[in-house]
Amino acid sequence: MARKLKSSKRIEVDRALRMKWWHEARFGMFIHWGLYSQLGRHEWVMNRERIPVREYEKLAMSWKPRPGAAREWARLAKAAGMKYMVMTTKHHEGFCLWDTDQTDYNAVKRGPARDLVREYVDACREFGLKAGFYYSLMDWHHADGVRCAKDEKARKRFIEFTHGCVRELCSNYGKIDILWYDVSWPLKNAEEWESRKMNQMVRRLQPKIIINDRSMLPEDFGTPEENVHASEEGRAWEACMTFNGSWGWQKTPPEDWRSVRDVLSMLRTASAGQGNLLLNIGPKPDGSVPAEGRTRLQAIGKWLARYGEAVYGRVDRSHMDWMVTGGWSVKDTTGYYWCTRWPGRELAIGGLKSKVLSASIVGMRGRKIRISQTRDRLVLSGLPASCPDKIAGVAVLKLRFKSRPRHELGAGCKLLK
Repeated sequence: MARKLKSSKRIEVDRALRMKWWHEARFGMFIHWGLYSQLGRHEWVMNRERIPVREYEKLAMSWKPRPGAAREWARLAKAAGMKYMVMTTKHHEGFCLWDTDQTDYNAVKRGPARDLVREYVDACREFGLKAGFYYSLMDWHHADGVRCAKDEKARKRFIEFTHGCVRELCSNYGKIDILWYDVSWPLKNAEEWESRKMNQMVRRLQPKIIINDRSMLPEDFGTPEENVHASEEGRAWEACMTFNGSWGWQKTPPEDWRSVRDVLSMLRTASAGQGNLLLNIGPKPDGSVPAEGRTRLQAIGKWLARYGEAVYGRVDRSHMDWMVTGGWSVKDTTGYYWCTRWPGRELAIGGLKSKVLSASIVGMRGRKIRISQTRDRLVLSGLPASCPDKIAGVAVLKLRFKSRPRHELGAGCKLLK
């Protein structure tokens, strides 16, 4: 028993060391790019429209993405304040974006005639970003991808194919930081996928890699989708979110894109809960990023250049109560109040149980903020008449507390007498 406890503790220590950079990064770029991008009708188009395999295969020859796209993504991610990227190496359609020996249905042997994964990894390294690989376990193209659920021989062949693909990805591109599995259909459990064996192989090849929870094993972090909320209390998590309601590229009206304020709200919620935000872009077939996404990401980067201290680093999981004018993120004895509705020259915050020692506006040196604190009511005065943030209308106030901040308003009937 003692040996088992020691081993378990060692596993957790190793995980903490591997994930230190990830917990501090907070913000990453998700990239869905494949044959489906040519159709512009969502990445599930093959399945939803029941396009026959042989008909869909023609897209593999017609896809001719231009060189340099991956560098543009990496440059944009860097400008947006993102610290890592995760790209689809193979989505559910089954087309492999790398030079694989497992199938000739790949980017080198078909239309692109290039190793798109190699270009992506090189771009990540050039711009100082961590590189992650997305890999879909489900495969609509492989002959055994559906049969494997009912035919044991087909399952064994498909597992050999799947493990072979993952082995190549972990062997041929140097250090890889994240392995992001997706969709474990049609097999029912980790035993059928032989996930433990697969992930042990991954960790032998990439000892410092971080693995998500979608191989039907918990591994390193949870992955709530289109929901910025911890998948499990006390566990590392990353919310993956679309920018415009689709993962793969599709024509989207400008008003259907999430605004800069929307993304900042998600980023605050994620960081306040010790989670990460993985925001998706779906490049066009040629690899270009739609203008609506590009301009928003550039604005987010400008905002983070000023207010990033409220996001990056080891943010504590905070259970601060909700407010009408904004929300919190916390680091030790410092609280960051993200003010989304600027109140004018004075801001009142009720329910604070900790003494405030000082207050300032992030990025505004020399601005004297007066503090008045009566029991659990704090009033900050001397603020600018209008919101100092002209990018998104979200300014961040930095409050230094005597002890770890607590903010509890409780039921909606308590008043200060």
